[in-house]
Amino acid sequence: MGTVRHILQGKGDTVFSITPFHSVFMALEMMVEKNVSSLVVLEDDKLIGIFTERDYARKVILKGKASRETPVGDIMSGNVLTVTLDSSIDECMALMTSKFIRHLPVIDNKKLVGLVSIGDLVKFIIEEQKFIIENMEHYIGGT
Repeated sequence: MGTVRHILQGKGDTVFSITPFHSVFMALEMMVEKNVSSLVVLEDDKLIGIFTERDYARKVILKGKASRETPVGDIMSGNVLTVTLDSSIDECMALMTSKFIRHLPVIDNKKLVGLVSIGDLVKFIIEEQKFIIENMEHYIGGT
C-alpha cells in the first residue's frame, strides 16, 4: 500500500493558504480562482486551521453571517488533524472516514509540506488496483 509521499510525488506539494485575519469572502474568491475546496489557515507560517466549503455553508450561510465582514479565523476548523509523508493511504482513509473530514494537511519536521484530499486517496487506490489487476492478467495469461 502506498503512502502520502507517493501521492504528493504525483500531484505536487502546492498548498493554498490564507491568514485568519482575511475575510471569508476573500477566502472564497481564492478558492474559486485556484479551483480548490479548502485552504489551510496559516499564522506566521504555522498551521492553525483549515477553511472549507463545508465551514462556509455551516458557519456563515446558515448562521446569517456576512462573508465580507467575517474573518476566516472566526469560522475555520481548528485543531486540524494532520498526517506525515510516511502515513499510509489506509491510515488516511480510516482517519477521514472516522472523523468525517475531506482534507489532511501533511507535516514533515513540523513544517507544512502538502495537502491530501479524499479524492487524492481514492484516485491513488483506483490506480493501484488497476495496476495490480493488469499484472495479474499478464501473469495468468502468460505474457
